[in-house]
Amino acid sequence: MIFPRLQGNNRTLALLVSMVVTLTFTTIVIIPPFYDWFCRVTGFGGTTAVAETGADTVLDQTVKVRFDASLEQGMPWTFKPVVRSMEVRIGETGLAFYEAHNPTDRPVAGTASFNVYPYAAGGYFTKIECFCFTEQVLQPGETVQMPVSFYVDPAMVEDIEGQFVHEIVLSYTFHETPLPDEQAALQTPAADNASVVN
Repeated sequence: MIFPRLQGNNRTLALLVSMVVTLTFTTIVIIPPFYDWFCRVTGFGGTTAVAETGADTVLDQTVKVRFDASLEQGMPWTFKPVVRSMEVRIGETGLAFYEAHNPTDRPVAGTASFNVYPYAAGGYFTKIECFCFTEQVLQPGETVQMPVSFYVDPAMVEDIEGQFVHEIVLSYTFHETPLPDEQAALQTPAADNASVVN
């Protein structure tokens, strides 16, 4: 028995608490890494694949790729695709750019989350290089063009659902994140000086 000395309501309460602790541990520690792995392997939920080089095969069949951009509420940047769409051959390496601008008078760091629609294309949309792999820091007034190189895996045409995909939407959302330590350290003296002057 798990709680041999407890009786009645105390035993029931102890069992319930142990169940809650077990479920919480499973939800926080075990499920997220498994879910992340599952999404990366299957493309579930529009999760993309990652590769170091382009595809070995390029097909004559083409697919239209549309680019979408949005900002999390409170993110002060402006953010948009440079080109809204492009037609690429399946297996061909494509290169697209997104433009971000920081209109504020302070450095702002951001990280991009991404999604691919339809979900059937997620596991076949493969990124080689992407600004979303790392945190981006824009200085006051700075504008940058950020590249993403990609290809659509030719295996998609063999997939039961993927073979019917003729258009793919690649979406990015930028979220503000804390400044890296070295950037944050540069900001502190200015703030301290301002408080001394005031």
